[in-house]
Amino acid sequence: MTRVDFEEAVSDALDTLPRELTDFMNNVVVLVEEEHPTEDILGLYEGIALTERYEYSGHLPDVITIYRKPILEMVDDEHEARREIAITVAHEIGHHFGIDDERLHQLGFG
Repeated sequence: MTRVDFEEAVSDALDTLPRELTDFMNNVVVLVEEEHPTEDILGLYEGIALTERYEYSGHLPDVITIYRKPILEMVDDEHEARREIAITVAHEIGHHFGIDDERLHQLGFG
C-alpha cells in the first residue's frame, strides 16, 4: 500500500465515522507518519481530551498520528490494512473524547 493509498484509507476511515460524533470533534488534526521514533505503536493521540477542556482557549490543535509502517507490517493485504487503519483511527479519536484504552478495548477498538 503506497503512502497515498494509506492516507486515503485514513481519510476514508474518518469519513465513515458518524456525523453525530465528528460534529463534536474540536481543534484536532489527523496526520500520517511512517513510524513513531521510539515506540512500536499504531497510533498516538496528543492533546487535551474534550472531557478535560475547561479553560482551553489559545491551545494548539490536538494531534492524532497514524503510523503507516507498523500497521502495514501486521497485515497481509490491503483489505486488512484498511480494517486496521479504521480501528486505529477510531481508537485515537476515542482518546480525543476522553475514552481510556481499557474501555476502547472493551468496545472492540483495541
